[in-house]
Amino acid sequence: MQETVSIGLNLIGGEWKSCRRGETYELYNPADQRVVLGRFQNSTEEDANDAVRAAKAAFSGWASLPAPKRAEIVYEAWSILKKRSEEFSLAITVEEGKPLADSRGEVKRSANVLEFCAGEGRRLGGDTIPSELPKTFIWTYRRPIGVVAVITPWNFPLSIPVWKIAPALIAGNTIVFKPASITPGIGIKLCNLFMDAGLPPGVLNMITGPGGSVGRALVENVDVRGVSFTGSTETGRWIYEYAAKYMKKAQCEMGGKNAVIVAADADVDLAVEGVVQGAFGSSGQRCTATSRVVVDSSIKKVFMDKLLEKTRSLKVGPGTATATDVGPLSSRTQLEKVLFYISDAVNEGAKLVAGGRRLTGEDLDHGYYVEPTIFDEVTTDMRIAREEVFGPVLSVLSGSGMDELLQIANDSTYGLSGSIYTKDIARAMKYAHESEVGMIHINSPTLGGEAQAPFGGIKASGIGPREQGKRAVEFFTEEVVVYLDFTGSKREAKFI
Repeated sequence: MQETVSIGLNLIGGEWKSCRRGETYELYNPADQRVVLGRFQNSTEEDANDAVRAAKAAFSGWASLPAPKRAEIVYEAWSILKKRSEEFSLAITVEEGKPLADSRGEVKRSANVLEFCAGEGRRLGGDTIPSELPKTFIWTYRRPIGVVAVITPWNFPLSIPVWKIAPALIAGNTIVFKPASITPGIGIKLCNLFMDAGLPPGVLNMITGPGGSVGRALVENVDVRGVSFTGSTETGRWIYEYAAKYMKKAQCEMGGKNAVIVAADADVDLAVEGVVQGAFGSSGQRCTATSRVVVDSSIKKVFMDKLLEKTRSLKVGPGTATATDVGPLSSRTQLEKVLFYISDAVNEGAKLVAGGRRLTGEDLDHGYYVEPTIFDEVTTDMRIAREEVFGPVLSVLSGSGMDELLQIANDSTYGLSGSIYTKDIARAMKYAHESEVGMIHINSPTLGGEAQAPFGGIKASGIGPREQGKRAVEFFTEEVVVYLDFTGSKREAKFI
């Protein structure tokens, strides 16, 4: 056990503070539970309300700053992050567990978002509209909605907060940020990054603590006018219902049960590479991870042989080790959840063909390690095919012909991301038009996206406006229409 442990504080009104009741909780390295990463504030509703008050007090000054000037601070944050990229990458791996290569990819994605959003500060425009009346000028502009709550998960502790916070700042809002309870250290580093970039006090505030109390307090606070959330479908549904009831804006990005279709004419080697990357990268702890593969029966044997060979070659270990392909799960809770789903799938009759065990021995005894796991002969009515596992577990289903493959893939309450491997443009176009997901990949994994493109799903995977891309600022603004009559004299009014 470490002799000295750092204390993480809340950020309220530009000052780092302990929570009101002075309670903290300890956070441990998921790769080695013997290592204490720090103690963080176990905040309550009162602390959340303090942060909202600070954000509200800072709103007028920040909103009145011209958008290009706000963008300069976001751009400076991009510049600093580029210089500190390795520092941030290592911090993500130590706190969340993912291999360094994945953490570096997350930092790169975050930098891309900051760079793109900074450019939006000079494109935050409106429209001019012709009027049917003489000497009347109509135009629109976008203004910030006020104080917004940003509530984020642990699996991408840097990039998800960045792609919410950056457009909110560009639009002129002030923010109360609640990171996930198991990755608060990255949240603190992100807030320091913006402060180092010159962000005024109170514009960005941060509270750590349980979502059930702190997150709920933010959503229910009357001065919070918008909520941007990423997390479970259950919580997202509650946030959206509450926001609708009290006339708040809300966007919720939630779970996924993403499927890859491997068509009869697919490049099998390419498909295997993409499926393994999608299923087991970041230990399967991505909302866009590949959870199901639906393979045409005519090529299933050759596909499975290569899939198993590739999966069994993966190295499981600490994320800081250069040879590691699959790191630990993020927490004991996550470990127990994944092991439950593995056991349940066996009991339901799915055929376990790879993995399925918690790993121990050597460097693994004190971490949350699970073997990359594959189930074959899965049917659409099994829980393993329907519920989000959020771990290194892949279900294999099969069918004959494009219609059946597509029907199986679409048989899900979720609709975030999907992929098809095929050489036939007609199949690819059919998939693009009939797949029930918000993000479609052709001959590439189900993972991720780019900073300049919208991100989000349909069905139980997402509700509210899309995130990222040129439309990212739309959620954080209200569109205002202005009619200017410059006749200089009284005239008959015209109403619709």
